[in-house]
Amino acid sequence: MAISTPRRELFIDGEWKAPLLNNRIPIINPSTELIIGDIPAATKEDVELAVDAARRALSRNKGKDWSTASGSLRATYLRAIAAKITEKKDELAKLEATDNGKPLDEAAADMDDVIGCFSYYAELAEGLDAKQKAHVSLPMENFKSYVIKEPIGVVALITPWNYPLLMAAWKVGAALAAGCTAVLKPSELASVTCLELAEICKEVGLPAGVLNVITGLGTEAGAPLASHPDVDKISFTGSSATGSKIMQAAALQVKPVSLELGGKSPIIVFDDVDIDKVAEWTMLGCFFTNGQICSATSRLIVHENIATKFLNRLVEWAKNIKVSDPLEDGCKLGAIVSEAQYQKVLKFISTAKSEGATILTGGSRPENLKKGYFVEPTIITDVSTSMQIWREEVFGPVLCAKTFSSEEEAIELANDTHYGLGSAVMSNDPERCERISKAVQAGIVWINCSQPTFIQAPWGGIKRSGFGRELGEWGLDNFLSVKQVTKYISDEQWGWYKCPSKM
Repeated sequence: MAISTPRRELFIDGEWKAPLLNNRIPIINPSTELIIGDIPAATKEDVELAVDAARRALSRNKGKDWSTASGSLRATYLRAIAAKITEKKDELAKLEATDNGKPLDEAAADMDDVIGCFSYYAELAEGLDAKQKAHVSLPMENFKSYVIKEPIGVVALITPWNYPLLMAAWKVGAALAAGCTAVLKPSELASVTCLELAEICKEVGLPAGVLNVITGLGTEAGAPLASHPDVDKISFTGSSATGSKIMQAAALQVKPVSLELGGKSPIIVFDDVDIDKVAEWTMLGCFFTNGQICSATSRLIVHENIATKFLNRLVEWAKNIKVSDPLEDGCKLGAIVSEAQYQKVLKFISTAKSEGATILTGGSRPENLKKGYFVEPTIITDVSTSMQIWREEVFGPVLCAKTFSSEEEAIELANDTHYGLGSAVMSNDPERCERISKAVQAGIVWINCSQPTFIQAPWGGIKRSGFGRELGEWGLDNFLSVKQVTKYISDEQWGWYKCPSKM
């Protein structure tokens, strides 16, 4: 099925505007390797226009149009966006699958989550009104104190290519609910649905400049946005290397950042589990979204008592996964997002083999798919902790496995990483699961599952996986500044200094 992408420009100040240099970037369908459209390539000059539009929208009409408006007013727009996405769900899902390479069923589920995200933050926006001027208990009766939650200002939202519209919704929904104005810069590898979000904002009448969407390369558009002096906060999801550069740029201007970066998450499997039930969660934890998940539980740590049986069963499960064009019925694993990422994944696999690891299954292109950036679901064993495949994030459908003999050893293996985003423990012993959930160094712990994500629960990591939390009330707090207001209410002179004589 051929899908064409709508031709869009940059979305700045409520209007479509061609990039000043008129450069464009081709859109390549990763399943066919064919060019199916293009996106505008913004540069520093376009970023200036977008940030200026956001700055003016923040203060327009003394903020009454957006930043100081009631949360209820902002909620009406968020709900209208959710309603429009509902109308266009099927179209958006097909665009996402075609642009990104993920299976259509996954893209459709993403759209449901996008709708839920905007609806959820509409509720939190309304709830923000009731939380204003919250009383602060003080030890002195002659003072009263309360807090005001204010939007942090103009925010830069830089999002990845693995969940293009969903990651945008996580940030945009929360930022707009808080009363911020924003410049969204999606990855140049998958920008199509974010540009469609801009069209939806135009259709629902979102005030001009509240959300601006610019597309382009990280060096030409992302870097100028991250370092712009009129941006008050940066929220970034992507690689640890880029996150480090964004921190450096923000540090020069002492501005806050939230970073959701890479991961090399463990999944610990004990010998008391239902093998097929856990095998499915292990597959989902590493092969969902074609393995392109920052939280992918791609390091399998399995008890030696069941290792051979469990790995053999995993191979059977992996071979049963349908790898095909994302739009084909029954597809459960689509194409890697780009040729560069495809080659990177294959290089990881070949390096593992050269270092002495065993490719238990997969490791190459499926024989029946001659075109497209497809990689079979891959399981690698005989892995040492010094190997690249154990230590570095692959961002592809590659699972590596090691055995353990004791709970202490499992925890040590799980924590032997620079990352700390996700983790999973599989056991029928509830007390063991609780112990491990406390001992594992990660921002997220899944017990007897892997990868479930709920809008209401906090998302984020520690160590080189970043800091700050998205989703839930924590996501809203990301974009709020807390102001203390304290009032002296006594009629009496304070009396610290001696009062001069009155004439």
